[in-house]
Amino acid sequence: MTRLVFLGCIAYLVVGLGQLVIGAVMEPMIHAYGVQYSDGGQLVMHQFLGGMVGMLLTPWLIRKFGKKTVLLSVLGITIAAEAVYVMLPPWTVMLTIAPLAGFGLGTTESVVGSFIIGSTGKNANVAMSRVEVFFGVGALLMPFAGALLIANGYWRMTFGVVGLLAIGALLLWVFYWPSLLDKRPEDSSGSGSPAAAKPAVMSRRYLPVLFAGIAFFALYVGLEMSFIHYLPSLLVASNGLSESSATLALSLFWGAMVLGRLVAGQIADRFGGVTYLLLMCAISTVTFGAMGLLTGAAETFILTFGTGLFMSGMFAIALVFTNRAIPGHTERTTSLLMAAGGIGGAVIPRATGWFMDDFGPDATRWLFTGCAVLLFLVMIFAAAAARRTKPEARSAAA
Repeated sequence: MTRLVFLGCIAYLVVGLGQLVIGAVMEPMIHAYGVQYSDGGQLVMHQFLGGMVGMLLTPWLIRKFGKKTVLLSVLGITIAAEAVYVMLPPWTVMLTIAPLAGFGLGTTESVVGSFIIGSTGKNANVAMSRVEVFFGVGALLMPFAGALLIANGYWRMTFGVVGLLAIGALLLWVFYWPSLLDKRPEDSSGSGSPAAAKPAVMSRRYLPVLFAGIAFFALYVGLEMSFIHYLPSLLVASNGLSESSATLALSLFWGAMVLGRLVAGQIADRFGGVTYLLLMCAISTVTFGAMGLLTGAAETFILTFGTGLFMSGMFAIALVFTNRAIPGHTERTTSLLMAAGGIGGAVIPRATGWFMDDFGPDATRWLFTGCAVLLFLVMIFAAAAARRTKPEARSAAA
């Protein structure tokens, strides 16, 4: 079990780096290619659409080819895509390669996430929070690496950093594959019965919770990706910071994410997943609203740290909450929720780039606030829907 969590942490480190790399080099990249922010948003969208496809296909791929083959293959795809990024091919090629990079990263995230939730039982909140810490570590390191490479004129090598670490992750999974994953196929509830080959049909009483979870993940990932991809550009446009200095602002966000995820699982276990999610959504709405009112560089940096801290555990705790509210379908539910995140991560940053081009940075801050309000409302509905399911599911969701 310890080995699985460790390898999951390494895989999520690569995913964190890979999903944040475009945002870290957005400013020099759009200048080098002579494109606009909306075009940069399109590149983000293409990568996340690839991730969405991979996440949706995860259950089928695992049943068809097996866990080990799928995970090692998608890590290999990630390595190849990052190598092409480093070469800075024509923009049309970048847009073509982006879905492959997203497919590799998204499928890695979905496969490993289902491994962790399906194998850790009652410790799922803590285990997923630990794994998500390393996603945050990757995202935290990327702005530093990006700022250093931007300052020295080698910003393209940020993609190379992702590729090299993906090679390391691939080798670790090859040589230290957890033997518990080679046991007989488990059903989605982790009971050990051989039901994975033919998943049971999900009861209709769980659909409201599932749909709320899908909406939550689409909004959450879309908001997070939009914020981190355009935060440096907001600081450059509104506050006149240099590209390298603005990129370092992301380190505050992800540093707060890492700190928050260290304790998110324990807090959620103590007070309940629903209570944790509702409170964090409410506070995040306030911090985004304050960011719309206080647009100075110092205020933005402080509020960015607070936003990262309060959003830190949402992804992992919401993933566990939804799976517990819909027992017996972990692999499928995890795939659908992460795919929904992929849709949000593709569409909302693309729309944000267009919005920023047309309405400017100040209006974009309020766009983030609006998304945070919607996220809070969806979580209220999800909590109510979970309470209306059967008693044992309701108890697990709490």
